[in-house]
Amino acid sequence: MENLSINDAQEVVDKWINSIGIRYYNELTNTAVLMEEVGELARLMARIYGEQSFKSKEKEATAKEDLGGEMADVLFVLLCLANQTGVDLNQELLKSLEKKTKRDKERHANNEKLK
Repeated sequence: MENLSINDAQEVVDKWINSIGIRYYNELTNTAVLMEEVGELARLMARIYGEQSFKSKEKEATAKEDLGGEMADVLFVLLCLANQTGVDLNQELLKSLEKKTKRDKERHANNEKLK
C-alpha cells in the first residue's frame, strides 16, 4: 500500500477487522487497548527522549525502530474506535485544526516560551 488518506486508512482498517480480525472488540475494550498502546508508546518516549534509562535486557538501538510501530498501533486502535462510533476522523481533524487556528494563532505567536 502507498500513502493513505485518513478516510482510506479508516476503510482499510475496517476491511481488515471484518476479514482477518473477524469483528471489532467492543468500544470499551478498544478504549482500554488504546490506553495500553499509548502506555507502550509513552514508555519508549520516556526512555528515548526522557530521563528514564533502558533496562539491561532492552536494546536502545532498536528502540527508535520500535517507536514508529508503537505510534502505528495507537493509530490503528484509534481508527477502530472512529469506525465503531461513526466518526469521520478526516472531517474531525479539519475541524480541530480550524478551531486551534482561531483559538491559538495569537496565543502562540505571543508566547515567549516558543521563541
